[in-house]
Amino acid sequence: MTIEVRNLVKKYGAFAALDNVDLKVDTGELLALLGPSGSGKTSLLRIIAGLDWPDSGTVSFDGEDALSRGAGERHVGFVFQHYALFRHMSVFENVAFGLRVQPRAVRKSEADIRKRVKELLDLVQLDWLAHRYPSQLSGGQRQRIALARALAIEPRILLLDEPFGALDAKVRKELRRWLRQLHDEIHVTSIFVTHDQEEALEVANRVVVMDKGKIEQIGSPSDVYDNPATAFVHGFIGESIVLPVDVVDGQLRLGDKVLDLQSQGAAAGPSKLFIRRHDVVVGPAGSGSLEGAVKHVRAFGPTQRADVALRANGDETLIEIDAPRDRELRPGDIVGLQPKRYRIFGAQA
Repeated sequence: MTIEVRNLVKKYGAFAALDNVDLKVDTGELLALLGPSGSGKTSLLRIIAGLDWPDSGTVSFDGEDALSRGAGERHVGFVFQHYALFRHMSVFENVAFGLRVQPRAVRKSEADIRKRVKELLDLVQLDWLAHRYPSQLSGGQRQRIALARALAIEPRILLLDEPFGALDAKVRKELRRWLRQLHDEIHVTSIFVTHDQEEALEVANRVVVMDKGKIEQIGSPSDVYDNPATAFVHGFIGESIVLPVDVVDGQLRLGDKVLDLQSQGAAAGPSKLFIRRHDVVVGPAGSGSLEGAVKHVRAFGPTQRADVALRANGDETLIEIDAPRDRELRPGDIVGLQPKRYRIFGAQA
């Protein structure tokens, strides 16, 4: 099932939740909508589901107008962050619910319903919990049951809104690997909303990065991480050092210091230098384009993270760097810092 969104606009008073959004989701794809709160990702998901309506624009499923149909007619499975399981029903009956309330003309027989529920509980690896109630399950188990319930009606599209947001970090990691494997088995066109960049990069085929109702970039996980299209994407995905610089006569300046870095064709004037923390080579004083004093060091595993104070025009800028532990850093050390990779964006980007 292909989903196509064209010129979608959704406003709440003067606030534009969606501002002329265009998006195409391919059949069988697992797509992540990634962005901060208020970026428009949940508004977009709800409009696709039929739970909300745009002010203008179109949504089509396999070329057919989806906006002419209500939520119940779109054949979409929806998984919420807080499970929305029926507390008075067993796990089995929760999964069977969507099948039991279908119109008589299309409703399966009781034997077929029980067979379908058994298949789904096997699929989510929780058949042994069929007779328990939601209150007797862990958060991860409840979310898997919610997913099984959404799949029971054999949806053409599966939508997930922050599906792991209510779970602790360890369970989230386990479930997102499980979701990736599950999707490889069922191949249902799926969209999930998240503000967790690691989750999006690990699970999705493609990532849509949103901010202020607009799409900033669409690409593979490696694409949006390694080749961010805008300053926002670079700053939002991964952990970046951001320094205010000036481009003067094709040279980069940090305060009164000329940096031994290419300006990457940036226009003259104020710009921003973006560097991933792990893309900095740490050496002795005088060895890099940047230089600073180590203020604080935290070591864990093979990595040490250090706060380094850079000086320019008498001002001090504190940055964080990651470095291997082959050379132990100590507070007071003067170090040279040389970016291996970096990007220059205009100050207004």
